[in-house]
Amino acid sequence: MKKVSIWILAVLQIIIISCGGRNQKTVAIQNSKAVSAPAVNEKANANSDCDDQLWKYVYDHERLQVLDKCKTVTGVIEESNADPDGDQHMLLKLDKGQKDLLLKKNKSKKDGDLVVEVVCANNITRKRAMGACTGYTNHITLPSVGDHVRVTGSYVIDSHNGWSEIHPVTRIQKI
Repeated sequence: MKKVSIWILAVLQIIIISCGGRNQKTVAIQNSKAVSAPAVNEKANANSDCDDQLWKYVYDHERLQVLDKCKTVTGVIEESNADPDGDQHMLLKLDKGQKDLLLKKNKSKKDGDLVVEVVCANNITRKRAMGACTGYTNHITLPSVGDHVRVTGSYVIDSHNGWSEIHPVTRIQKI
């Protein structure tokens, strides 16, 4: 019953986001606690551009609320840093027409940028994250600051920070 109610809330959230105004989107996203990360043992969807297997390597994936399992965005990389959990953390200045993907915290804490995280791109230095990347080597070529890119991955809210992200990233292409 709990799974059914989670999916019903997720569908309602998508309807509200698709049909509603800005205030309704914000309320739907901020009040949603029902949508969680996909099960880490799911196979990649044959009709999807995203690799669900990457969720196995997301450190503390329970904090991420999935809004769209597979989303593609475009923009310019403004910042890029190695996180202690092994991820490459980037800030993406979105191209026009995508600003509705940003939350209040993206605007106040990330200068209006979308957070993009490539899992297992670096050595892990955070003790609690040790082992998160065991058996996996990420082969995504990381872009440079200033590169115009197309990023594909899961569109999520990081509930610890309150901002939206593409995390985990399946693909980055220079455009």
